[in-house]
Amino acid sequence: MLSTASQSVKSVHDFTVKDARGEDLNLSIYKGKVLLIVNVASQCGLTNSNYTELTQLYEKYKDKGLEILAFPCNQFAGQEPGSNEQIVEFACTRFKAEYPIFDKVDVNGQNAAPIYKFLKSSKGGLFGDSIKWNFSKFLVDKEGKVVDRYAPTTNPLSIEKDIKKLLEAS
Repeated sequence: MLSTASQSVKSVHDFTVKDARGEDLNLSIYKGKVLLIVNVASQCGLTNSNYTELTQLYEKYKDKGLEILAFPCNQFAGQEPGSNEQIVEFACTRFKAEYPIFDKVDVNGQNAAPIYKFLKSSKGGLFGDSIKWNFSKFLVDKEGKVVDRYAPTTNPLSIEKDIKKLLEAS
């Protein structure tokens, strides 16, 4: 019998992450949902447009099976310096974010969160695997497979057609 540690990870649903309160959350709860996974920051030049459009996408598609998973990250010019509590307060108050915001993580380097190691190995970027900046986006299908990766400068609304296609797939 194989132990969980020796089984190869096949999907996003195989991971457990920490929510903003530090509680474990198994991503298998999102089976059957289309996921947009984003590393977020509060003090980035891309913050306003991305948070605004992520909220618009979530409002439009949350009842159709879209979940947005936001992972705060302070690795890019220290643009996410706050505590988890401050980050959630910022996103929920200023941008009316109703989607889950998780524990602050590293997305690059030796201490990168396992979920990000998996995302990057599934879909390398234009210049290799590393995440280049805040608001890199990964689109994940209902089975937990990484379908696409988008640059930080890609506006969330511009990938709406890709999200719709996955939501309509059975």
